[in-house]
Amino acid sequence: MKSPTDPDRSGGVPPAVAGASRPRGPLWAQLIATFFGVGRMRPGPGSWGSAATVILWAAAAYFLPPSLRTPLAIALALLVTLIGIPAATQVARASAVKDPQFVVIDEVAGQLITLIAAPLAWKTFLAGFILFRAFDIVKPPPVRQLERLPEGTGIVLDDVAAGIYALVVMQLLLRSGLLR
Repeated sequence: MKSPTDPDRSGGVPPAVAGASRPRGPLWAQLIATFFGVGRMRPGPGSWGSAATVILWAAAAYFLPPSLRTPLAIALALLVTLIGIPAATQVARASAVKDPQFVVIDEVAGQLITLIAAPLAWKTFLAGFILFRAFDIVKPPPVRQLERLPEGTGIVLDDVAAGIYALVVMQLLLRSGLLR
């Protein structure tokens, strides 16, 4: 039984509803925004989303002719971004959180951008993962400013910008011979 000194944690919601789970948005949006549940993994759902993307891209790219890898990576990054924005918007609205940690479709988009034109080698996959996560966490200008855009646009585009930074550094490392 609740004592009179216990704080009220219902937030003004009637008792019959206070313990109910918060709506999470349409199923399609949940599946896309969480990258089919990867965003529910702990700790660090963003890192799990990035890791899953690297692994899935590596597996898929291995079976593609080299001439299709770069165009397909670009097309996938664009598609994930375009579908990810409305999915992230729906889930953020439903959860009443500006940028829910479990929304990782933004990491998928940014990580795919990082891997554009990257050779299929464990060193480039590891470097791409580290570079993208670093730029996503540090958020150099204008990445942090993009986060302020409304709803799914801000959720996704800051990671797209982090992916572009990581892509540029990755290509510089590859072209300079520091990464092979």
